[in-house]
Amino acid sequence: MEKTRIAVIGLGGIAQLMHLPILSELRNVEIAAVADIQKSKLESIKSKYGIRKGYTNYKELLENEDIDAVVITTPTHTHVQIAIDCLKAKKHLLVEKPIALSYKEAKLINDTAKKNNCMVMVGMNLRFRPDAMLIKSLINSGEFGDLFYVNCGWIRKQSSDEKWFMKKNESGGGVLIDLGIVLFDLAIWLLDFPPIKTISVKTFNQRTKSVEDSAVGFIRFKNSSVLSFEVSWSIHSEHDSFSLSAFGTEGTAHLNPLKAYRKIESTRIDYTPPQSGNPKHLYKKSFENEINHFIGAVRGINPLHSSSEDALIRMKLLEGIYKSAELNKEIEL
Repeated sequence: MEKTRIAVIGLGGIAQLMHLPILSELRNVEIAAVADIQKSKLESIKSKYGIRKGYTNYKELLENEDIDAVVITTPTHTHVQIAIDCLKAKKHLLVEKPIALSYKEAKLINDTAKKNNCMVMVGMNLRFRPDAMLIKSLINSGEFGDLFYVNCGWIRKQSSDEKWFMKKNESGGGVLIDLGIVLFDLAIWLLDFPPIKTISVKTFNQRTKSVEDSAVGFIRFKNSSVLSFEVSWSIHSEHDSFSLSAFGTEGTAHLNPLKAYRKIESTRIDYTPPQSGNPKHLYKKSFENEINHFIGAVRGINPLHSSSEDALIRMKLLEGIYKSAELNKEIEL
């Protein structure tokens, strides 16, 4: 079986922690080349994974390598230019979240992908957690009736200690664009992407200056469903926490830990599996499922989910969230 040739641009934390180890274990994938501006890191990664080609200039990689797809795991402010260059070179893309700094940049990437007949997937790993996928299948089969309310939250340290991560012009924002965007994606995916009506958000800067480190909010959708959320890097807590609850007219589902049940008259039907997995396993499995899904789409095995079209919805929502916080009032979207 011919292998899918992949290049990875950007060899930071998430590439080393998830993408490279997972890609290296896939029998139908060859990591054909890598690129990073730090030569020492580049040589170390090449040696560790037996990768023959490495470049400090990603444009040379695109000129010299015969590859099918590229994984972009660079700082957010670099995404748009790298993505456009890759798409013009006719390469399919998996871009780590967020897709770009703004809706305008995301649209430029999406338009370029269409023009060059390429696929762009954005790394929204939470929807690829096995427990989230189970809940989605139960929702789609009507087990919970009509979903009308989702409540979710994520409290943990920031995802990167790199200096660019705390500069709004390079990261795009703080905890909202770090933890929030992937949490919103999970919630609106479960709700089946209803059109947004209004947004009301409050942000806080307890330990940061240029970006927010905590946020709480409430989103109303045009189908009368609602979403409430809280995200934080700075709330004092005994331990990190991630949770989501989805309430339907016929049943309820919870994530982390997974619980799902439906009530029919006086009988409660429990859909909770005996074992739902520990958080670390579920986190790694979400990336494995995400990457396998992308490779499957590149190989023509499955349709692509979490596309750049989906990303436009998220970026429009995110810009509305920041606008509501800036104006300190509920806004219509």
